[in-house]
Amino acid sequence: MSDLFTGLKEKLSGKNKRIVLPEGLDERILKAAGKLAEDRVLVPILVGNQDEIQAKASELGVTLGSVEIYDPHTYENMDELVASFVERRKGKATEEQARQILLDENYFGTMLVHTNRADGLVSGAAHSTADTVRPALQIIKTKAGVSKTSGVFIMVRDEEKYVFADCAINIAPDSNDLAEIAIESAKTAEMFDIEPRVAMLSFSTKGSAVSPETEKVTAAVKEAQKRAPQLVLDGEFQFDAAFVPSVAEKKAPGSVIKGDANVFVFPSLEAGNIGYKIAQRLGNFDAVGPILQGLNRPVNDLSRGCSDDDVYKLSIITAVQALS
Repeated sequence: MSDLFTGLKEKLSGKNKRIVLPEGLDERILKAAGKLAEDRVLVPILVGNQDEIQAKASELGVTLGSVEIYDPHTYENMDELVASFVERRKGKATEEQARQILLDENYFGTMLVHTNRADGLVSGAAHSTADTVRPALQIIKTKAGVSKTSGVFIMVRDEEKYVFADCAINIAPDSNDLAEIAIESAKTAEMFDIEPRVAMLSFSTKGSAVSPETEKVTAAVKEAQKRAPQLVLDGEFQFDAAFVPSVAEKKAPGSVIKGDANVFVFPSLEAGNIGYKIAQRLGNFDAVGPILQGLNRPVNDLSRGCSDDDVYKLSIITAVQALS
């Protein structure tokens, strides 16, 4: 376990945060839930039929211990969840429709978070990103002042920690989107004890090239600086100007970022996704995430190729998000 997760587990000590894992019959989810309960990091809540989950856990040699299991078909407070869902959807679902919708484990789990019966949710081991994110956007919704959720990775290698955004959600963010992503990514950085120094990336540094793509990033820098003047943030930068002090001195000598950025905002999902995978595969960084940001309550999406260790780590991250 890296120093990053050792520190996060210390933050969670004694907090008893409750995290929903809706895919209760998935082998990786069960193994992670058993380990989380054994380590007393948080209280895992599995969704599904209790007998089936217990049988699967026994088959895997997993002791569930303090893990809680909720079955949407028999949940004693379902009437309250249904009423709350109907109210939240503001006429878009009848009571009968809501009762049917909430049999879906992701919708059910998200309603547990919305009604404060849980502190966060982690799904996606057996569901698409859309299946995980759609209920969150419909029920939990984005924070005031935030128009879109975005996805970041914490890139970790030994003592090094960086934030890469957006690498998971927004395909072609405009300048306002990028400004919002930069500000939210800085908040995420602080959660992981990274003092944010934000670089807005492009293929140009400080006007060395001019095109609609570079102008979008320049406008995003101005907007982010206007919204969050206290942030150490600048751009547009090529990556080397944001990361290498000698290059920064030549290409952007007057910038507050002096080749020491630690939060990198990519101009598109294409660039961000390629960038984090290059750092992961060629640079041997651990890519922790994606971590969704901008929602009122924490919901995070696993890769369907995840391991039980990925589930364990993302559950811890989700619980830490719930502290703020």
